[in-house]
Amino acid sequence: MEKRVASRMSAISPSLTLAISAKAKAMKEAGESVVSFGVGEPDFNTPEHIISAAKAALDAGHTKYTPSSGLLSLRKAICKKFEQDNGLSYEPSQIIVSNGAKHSIFNACYALLDEGDEVIIPAPYWLTYPEVVKVCGGVPVVINATKENKFKITPEQLKAAITKKTKMLIFNSPSNPTGAVYTEEEVRALAAVCEEANIFVLSDEIYEKLCYNGVKPFSFAKVSEKMKDLTITINGVSKSYAMTGWRIGYLAAPKDVAKAIDSFQSHATSNACSISQYATLEALASPAEEIEQMVKVFDARRAKILALAAQISGVSTVEPDGAFYVMLVISELFGKKHGDKVIDGSIAFADALLESKKVATVPGVSFGADDCVRLSYSLSEADIEEGLKRIKEFVEELA
Repeated sequence: MEKRVASRMSAISPSLTLAISAKAKAMKEAGESVVSFGVGEPDFNTPEHIISAAKAALDAGHTKYTPSSGLLSLRKAICKKFEQDNGLSYEPSQIIVSNGAKHSIFNACYALLDEGDEVIIPAPYWLTYPEVVKVCGGVPVVINATKENKFKITPEQLKAAITKKTKMLIFNSPSNPTGAVYTEEEVRALAAVCEEANIFVLSDEIYEKLCYNGVKPFSFAKVSEKMKDLTITINGVSKSYAMTGWRIGYLAAPKDVAKAIDSFQSHATSNACSISQYATLEALASPAEEIEQMVKVFDARRAKILALAAQISGVSTVEPDGAFYVMLVISELFGKKHGDKVIDGSIAFADALLESKKVATVPGVSFGADDCVRLSYSLSEADIEEGLKRIKEFVEELA
């Protein structure tokens, strides 16, 4: 046996987000005072009424298999959510409930991509997108969004990247890692390019309820009936309802695509956790005030992190309008040293910062932006203050 592991596995890069977080966690467990801006996970607990719904489902004996695509009652509730929140009409057969939004993204790519198909991914991007595309046989084609345009691509950039091999655009608004939110006008302009080229769009809208400054996201599938027939919309409950560990994501897709995904999932994982599905039914019926209160807390943290970062000479930020991340631009620091360590990129910056000041950030190279590190503000204001104080000290020590 010459080769034990399949060739496709060599294309996958490990998650730097999880690696950094694991290192920070190990340091904390060893008794060190670590401030972690790493994993994008709300620090709120899942609301009590959702937890109670899960307990009730257990007590009622809802511990069996569900349909592979998810409980019919949940898929109906998701259809209602799309109608109310996004102005989109779907049938339950077009909804697939999966083990987290990441799983939904994988399912969509697996169902649509043939070997060699090109997938356009705007950068900075969520680090999993290119890895999923590669595993599914596709070829990631990265186009760079500029800081001057608030980390958003233009229709001209998109059109220039499309070739005869282009199958899909992966679109994420609000964005991880930048917090960028595209306006309705911007979405429609990009959609016009996609319609003309007849390419699919995978629209990841997991952060849709976490927006600030009065900004509101606009669903790609809402542009037109043609665009709806070319769009797979991804969403879930992890971020908006503080349910990261429950692992429920879902997608809405054209009927033929949804049928293919359901067939694949039925063999790959069967159904998502039955108890989590019942909890999600309760989550989707949550009062709007619950999410609004969480958004207010995130907004205050966002303001604090931006204000404190503005006091650090040599770094800059682009104000995010959504999600709970901000990109700290560090390129002006390249070439400087911290002790004997040269800061020549985001990994060097993040490693030296973690070792010397016990502050964990995610290197931007994993998002296709080596001139930045990502800071999550899904942590307390006290931790944000302490973390930015340490980052300021670190930058001032560079020579």
